[in-house]
Amino acid sequence: MIRLICPVKACGAPLGREPRALRCGAGHSFDVARSGYANLLQPQDRKSTNPGDTREAVAARRRLLSRGIGDGLAAAIGAMLAARGIGPGAVIMDAGCGEGFHLADACARLGAAGCGIDISTPAIDLAAKRYRKLTWIVANADRAIPLANGSVDAVLSITGRINRDEFARVLKPEGVALLAVAAADDLAELRDAVLGESTEKDRAQGAIESLAPRFRLEERARHAETLDLDHAALEDLLASTYRGQRRSQKDALAGVERMRVTSSRELLLLRAERK
Repeated sequence: MIRLICPVKACGAPLGREPRALRCGAGHSFDVARSGYANLLQPQDRKSTNPGDTREAVAARRRLLSRGIGDGLAAAIGAMLAARGIGPGAVIMDAGCGEGFHLADACARLGAAGCGIDISTPAIDLAAKRYRKLTWIVANADRAIPLANGSVDAVLSITGRINRDEFARVLKPEGVALLAVAAADDLAELRDAVLGESTEKDRAQGAIESLAPRFRLEERARHAETLDLDHAALEDLLASTYRGQRRSQKDALAGVERMRVTSSRELLLLRAERK
């Protein structure tokens, strides 16, 4: 069961579902959009008028996923969660869920309930339209997660930002966080073509350290595959990866018909430490 709480400062009361709204006991109300999502983003938690990924970036990512790009990573995520006992009746939350693919796939594989949170309204709207059985919320998970204390079995962060204290707060005792972090060689060929460099730093260790001491690392695995992409897919990959890219970066791909690109992720499974 997804237990949402009111995002209004100093409230935090449970949110009840009405036909077209979410409402707490204090009378704070939030409309449910026609597609099914609710916008709980508070004014102080946005940095711009339209925060997060643009509609164009979200659409590009959806087209890539429709080609099967992401299926291998999704299977690895599902297997890692299943090995930790996440299954029917469990609740999975995805912080920075984008257009919802990875959360929806994990919930379908495991028979779990899911709540996806993203600051991008276009992303959440697209998720809600396709995956109607799950809960989709516009909110800034970097600031506060509108879920009750100890109500989640697993937290996902797929190449997203990390909120250590909020992750720990919403997780049940012995709950787990699963992070997918770009590995050093992720998209090396594309980065070399558009930026003239292909070396990335190791982000995994930083992610592990950012969750300490409230989480302990239980498993670290690498998922990598080589993608053979045509020009249209490369353009979508660029659009979905480099937000606000310069024209020179697009021009660098103008004459490239195909490219083999490395997709590489570090999967980090961490267990919440209880005080």
